[in-house]
Amino acid sequence: MSNLIHSTAIIADGAQIAADVKIGPFCVIGANVKIGAGTELKSHVVIEGYTELGENNIIYPFAVIGTPPQDLKYHGEASRVIIGNNNVIREYTTIQPGTEAANMETVVGSNSLFMLGTHIAHDCVVGDNVIFANNATIAGHVIVEDNVRIGGLAAVHQFVRIGRNAIIGGVTAVVRDVIPYGMVTGDRASLDGINLVGLRRQGIDREEITALQDAVEIVFAKEQTMNENIEIVKTKYPNSKMVQQLLAFLEVQTSRSYTLPRNET
Repeated sequence: MSNLIHSTAIIADGAQIAADVKIGPFCVIGANVKIGAGTELKSHVVIEGYTELGENNIIYPFAVIGTPPQDLKYHGEASRVIIGNNNVIREYTTIQPGTEAANMETVVGSNSLFMLGTHIAHDCVVGDNVIFANNATIAGHVIVEDNVRIGGLAAVHQFVRIGRNAIIGGVTAVVRDVIPYGMVTGDRASLDGINLVGLRRQGIDREEITALQDAVEIVFAKEQTMNENIEIVKTKYPNSKMVQQLLAFLEVQTSRSYTLPRNET
């Protein structure tokens, strides 16, 4: 056994582990697990099922990845967890595989931080450069796009979509889709505008931010239907990249409706 793998680690025959992977004390690795180069498991990490980990991930003690999902419709199908590169997965995080009710896989991207107690349920798709704060949880079939921030103790209902660059406040229950660049807070989430701090940190042009703010106000205006408002935005901002991302998100069929501005919920 490699000197990078602690003698107390239990690794099933068939596991595919890159030569430079570090595996600490009392880790348990299943037979169908693949772990990419440069990854480190600190200690007491459990990785089971058909799980694929990319390169340069760091996983902290008592994280559990790939064990059966908490879904009564799961019947032992060989579904997967696929995780990208350069993620930090902190203590007690759980990531569970997909089910035959969807695409048979849960997918997590790259360059993200999942703080203590994060839960990613079955059939979720999580993008790149996201941050889940302590005990943030997402239920089954949730989509989290790139650059999203989810605050501590926040919970996202199944089938909800969180648009790119959105920010979810701490202790927020999200039961409807959140638009790209949206900022939502509250016991039951309400839209509090756009993620101005995040946009400014990214160096987004002021004119582009102003266009997005105006587009969001138009989309959720009460005077006309949302479909009519969307047509107004299409005509007014045909060349705004962020507005086009907002419109593309709104054009996808959804089962959850949208998180509305506070005075409209």
